[in-house]
Amino acid sequence: MSNKAKAATADDQIELSDSDDSEIVGERQISDAELKSITEALIFVADEPITAKMIAQVVKVDREAIEKVIAELANDYEAGKGGLQLREIAGGWQIATRPEFHEQVRAYLKSKPSAKLSLASLETLAVIAYRQPVTVPEILEIRGVQSPSAIKTLLDKRLIVAKGRKETVGRPMMYGTSKEFLIQFGLKDLSELPSIEDFQDLAGGVE
Repeated sequence: MSNKAKAATADDQIELSDSDDSEIVGERQISDAELKSITEALIFVADEPITAKMIAQVVKVDREAIEKVIAELANDYEAGKGGLQLREIAGGWQIATRPEFHEQVRAYLKSKPSAKLSLASLETLAVIAYRQPVTVPEILEIRGVQSPSAIKTLLDKRLIVAKGRKETVGRPMMYGTSKEFLIQFGLKDLSELPSIEDFQDLAGGVE
């Protein structure tokens, strides 16, 4: 083999070795600032509240690192005193408008044409939200009118779910609110349910 051929072979081996090393090293390191920006972007584009675990899986970093930058982001939004905040909702995180601006936001949303819940559906949802788990006969007793169509509407909109059967005569189905309900109303959990008056005001904008 000529000296030129030997040199070419050596170069090829060096290039191959470099390639192998790069594969072993894997993905590049993400700085804290970049991780913070990526996390904010993912929370913003998510259709529903996204968990720290999901973000960690997407970015391929430890969950603890994501929880740290989420806490920093929440502090940043709070310190900025802007129109948005980072809130924990239904077990995940979502960028939402501040409570002090809800009146103006609701006024805007109400000005948009939409297929809002009927009065019967709103009343039924309120009963379920504050009395859950509750059966159809119990809803009838509270409202004084039948609610089959309202129950179907709320199930179709995924605002309520079946919670099993009550151990009584006829074993009627019990209903309660869903994760989608928490998302629609911007609630971390049911402990954040507002007063009935405020609930009915908020529910007026639910499609």
